[in-house]
Amino acid sequence: MTTRLVNLVIDAARPRVLADFWAALLGWCVAVEEPDEVDVRAPETDGWDLDLVFVPVPEAKEVKNRIHLDLASTSLSHQAELVSRALELGGRRVDLGQGAVPWVVLADPEGNEFCVLEPRDRYASGAVASIVVDAHDPERMADFWTRLTGWPVGAREGDVLVGLRAPSGRGPWLEFLRNDDVKSVKNRVHLDVAPPSGTEHAEAVSEVVAAGAAPADLGGPALPWRVLMDPEGNEFCVLTPR
Repeated sequence: MTTRLVNLVIDAARPRVLADFWAALLGWCVAVEEPDEVDVRAPETDGWDLDLVFVPVPEAKEVKNRIHLDLASTSLSHQAELVSRALELGGRRVDLGQGAVPWVVLADPEGNEFCVLEPRDRYASGAVASIVVDAHDPERMADFWTRLTGWPVGAREGDVLVGLRAPSGRGPWLEFLRNDDVKSVKNRVHLDVAPPSGTEHAEAVSEVVAAGAAPADLGGPALPWRVLMDPEGNEFCVLTPR
């Protein structure tokens, strides 16, 4: 496979407002602002190689997101600082039935869930610990996404979680966490992959489909990128070469 991860995309009613929240919370910056997207970018020292992209949509959020971010902390006081900062910026606490756990579940100003983790050695670098994807079959999902990203499996927790990590050993993990909820609506958070410059987009799309992706018919105008679904129906885009 020639594709690589390039974006984590979040649907938003007010993209700039949501981008400002995440930029302030993570200590990143708004790098691109256009009518159809706002991009938040990490400093090079953070190790995060993707853009956090906010795009305008008319639909309101209906259900818990199947993809969310876990934020890293370096100490219990740092965890408390992150929670306090998120609440001051417009976030709120969320009860998903998690019970007594050492991490804190929050939502951003548009209701997108995220977690602020207690200190863990595995997540010692960068503001974002992991991109977490709900999965009925974490092993199957990890196998598919490792083919698309080139990220090898770096962690397993029984049949509950499989984590992929960039070969550089920097930046966030991509983790597949067992969850039996049934997907009922289009995801508000999705991943973008892209082939490198100089390659053929159609050929890359064919490779991704051969790896187990399926077309996703979302209606609307023809686009230069291709919208597909992974083996559990999560939408993602194969962008043009870059």
